[in-house]
Amino acid sequence: MRTLTVGENDGGQRLDRFLTKATVGLPNALLYKYIRKKCVKLNGERTTPEKILSVGDVITLYISDEFFGGSKAAPKGQRSHTGDDISKFSPTLTVVYEDENIIICDKPVGMLVHSGDAVGTPVRSVSDESRTLIGYIWAYLYSKGEYSPNDEKTFAPALCHRLDRNTRGLVIAAKNAQALREMNEIIKRRYIEKYYLCAVHGTPHPRSGELHGYLLRDEGKGQVKVFGHRVAGAKEIKTGYRVIKTSGDLSLLEVKLITGRTHQIRAHLEYAGYPLLGEGKYGKNADDRRRGYRSQALAAYRVRFSLPDGYDGRLSYLSGRSFEIDRSTLNFMKEFE
Repeated sequence: MRTLTVGENDGGQRLDRFLTKATVGLPNALLYKYIRKKCVKLNGERTTPEKILSVGDVITLYISDEFFGGSKAAPKGQRSHTGDDISKFSPTLTVVYEDENIIICDKPVGMLVHSGDAVGTPVRSVSDESRTLIGYIWAYLYSKGEYSPNDEKTFAPALCHRLDRNTRGLVIAAKNAQALREMNEIIKRRYIEKYYLCAVHGTPHPRSGELHGYLLRDEGKGQVKVFGHRVAGAKEIKTGYRVIKTSGDLSLLEVKLITGRTHQIRAHLEYAGYPLLGEGKYGKNADDRRRGYRSQALAAYRVRFSLPDGYDGRLSYLSGRSFEIDRSTLNFMKEFE
């Protein structure tokens, strides 16, 4: 028999989803059978899979201990590390902003945000995250006493969005489950504005405007292709820009993501005829490499929260606030001095 108490980060979710994350290798069919056969009780009573949990609820499980094994690979969504694991990490983290709900970090060029192919991909090995942004965030919060994986049933601090490995800039992570749910909704509803700085070849005309197109992903090649017309499977993209400064054949742009698709800025600007300095995936950069640029001159330098009037969520205090990195620290800014 095992007894689990629902913590603050576990409340508000269905019983079956909680148990899927709180156990290891338990097949769904067997999980539902256990619930049906009253091998799972909520506060001492018979329960149902769709029951919404509240903080303080006690779940009693009359199931095999094998489904609580600590060393096996975790199923999707399950936290798979302990305090001993992450205490061995050596984090180097640049924190731009932090409060009790979120942390905004300046990710350097060359660092993965997450070991999986996308945010939310399950972590199969703790060592996979030892040199990623999320791994560093875990270790940073653990060292401050703000995160104890041994005390959490199903939650770990999580990224709310991602950046390419070779793109520097701001990444937001949530410290608790409620903040994660709310931030994901804020991003989905486009209540947050994301601004990038980049250096491109050529000078767009007009000097400010909005690019429109359609982006199609090629999963096999890990690339995208932009079209000027609708094609099957492609998603509409919109990219706002303004020219800040020019120097020789280069222009410094501020780009605002109106839609946020994979490689959108890199592919859209190349399609428009203004490839990024150092771009290798969507442009030829042999000359750029000779100038010292081995990755795209692109940085997510500013975020602004534009929550609607009357917004009353947990993160309402962020409304109207913006955060940015020091643009003078960007390596490609020297081209415009």
